[in-house]
Amino acid sequence: MGECTMKKIKNYINGRFQAAISGKYLDNYNPAEGKVYSLIPDSDARDIEVAVEAAKDAFADWSETTAIERSLILSKIADLIDRDHEMLAKAESVDNGKPLKLASRVDIPRASSNMRFYASAIQQFASEFHQMDKSTINYTLRQPVGVAGCISPWNLPLYLFTWKIAPALAAGNTVVAKPSEITPMTAYLFSKICVEAGLPPGILNIVHGLGSKAGQSIVEHPEVPIISFTGGTETGKKLAVTAAPMFKKLSLELGGKNPNILFDDCDFELALNTTIHSSFANQGEICLCGSRIFVQKGIYHKFLDAFVEKTRLLKVGDPLEEGSKLGAIVSEDHMNKILSYIQLAKEEGGTVIVGGKRVTVDGRCKEGYFVEPTIIIGLDHMCRINQEEIFGPVVTIMPFEDEDEALEYANSTAYGLSATLWTEDLKRAHLVADQIKSGVIWVNCWLVRDLRTPFGGMKQSGMGREGGLEALRFFTEPKNVCVKL
Repeated sequence: MGECTMKKIKNYINGRFQAAISGKYLDNYNPAEGKVYSLIPDSDARDIEVAVEAAKDAFADWSETTAIERSLILSKIADLIDRDHEMLAKAESVDNGKPLKLASRVDIPRASSNMRFYASAIQQFASEFHQMDKSTINYTLRQPVGVAGCISPWNLPLYLFTWKIAPALAAGNTVVAKPSEITPMTAYLFSKICVEAGLPPGILNIVHGLGSKAGQSIVEHPEVPIISFTGGTETGKKLAVTAAPMFKKLSLELGGKNPNILFDDCDFELALNTTIHSSFANQGEICLCGSRIFVQKGIYHKFLDAFVEKTRLLKVGDPLEEGSKLGAIVSEDHMNKILSYIQLAKEEGGTVIVGGKRVTVDGRCKEGYFVEPTIIIGLDHMCRINQEEIFGPVVTIMPFEDEDEALEYANSTAYGLSATLWTEDLKRAHLVADQIKSGVIWVNCWLVRDLRTPFGGMKQSGMGREGGLEALRFFTEPKNVCVKL
């Protein structure tokens, strides 16, 4: 299709929709069809400069609004997301390749919940008061930082975009945000919702484009003192190299190589069914998926047989069809990366017992980017497949002897984002959870999220915490005032 026939996404800067200053566009692919279906502004430092200036100009008024005033606008945005649920879910499925049912059940409801949660949380946000003696008191002010740079990933596009924007705006900051260039559509639709909700110009600015140009320009800008980033660990390292010498506040939510540990005494059926979900949900393109499955020897063969049987039943297909459990991989490059890791697993001595290949889907999706859910056994816990993030529908399964060996395997990687434990022995659960070096531990469940709790990783899975009051603390600067009465 020619450029003139395609939908053109626009930047949202200072309340207006506009093309990139360069006049250039990037192709946006429908991964299920393997075809370009829209165009994205190829923004650069000039667009970021305009957006930052708009955000700076808007900050004085927005930071002086009351928590209730900000809450009302965030709540209105949440209402409009709910109203447009069906349209947004379909847009997310088309843009990302995930099954429509998943986008409808998880992504869009969570985007609404993010806005609604922080609309409420900012009204409950309190600071500290310390009385030293009868004549001396200290109180802490929590003030917005300024222009916040929010950079979000492609795997849960609107879900994670709002996860950053909501607390930043609630706390009184203005925002320059960059969604992933791979999945920009729902951020564009969100900008239209913000206009309808009555968000004043300049408070939220959404600039589309490449991370190396638009994203890097946000990080480099001297008038953006705070950065919230979710994405790959290598990108996070590069971002930190730029931001740290500028003394910017940083929140980095990075990669994961998460262990899923099943002990002999687990609720077998619950563990099995949840592990299928935690392995292959969203095509394994969730930083919290349990890609390393460790099973105690007493149930290893029983679990392996049952897991293989259930995996074979998973349908890979058109994301818009009701029965599809796995949709398309987000891009051709990422599909090839996943397939290259499967080949590496074979070279490392692993055995692919299910999947391992690209899938051809009939009909409109015949050129789409699909990969079979894949199970690999026979690998050492220190091999590259068990150490590096693949971010796809690929799991390894290994037996372990006891708690010490399980902990050795679980903690062996450079990552520490999440872990899942399956056991009916709560004493064991508490002891093992205490010793796993991960920021989030699930016991007998997976992806159960209370938005009040802190979220983030250890080691190379990031720095800082998102969620709950932690996010509001991040997006504010504490100022202590000592008064002698």
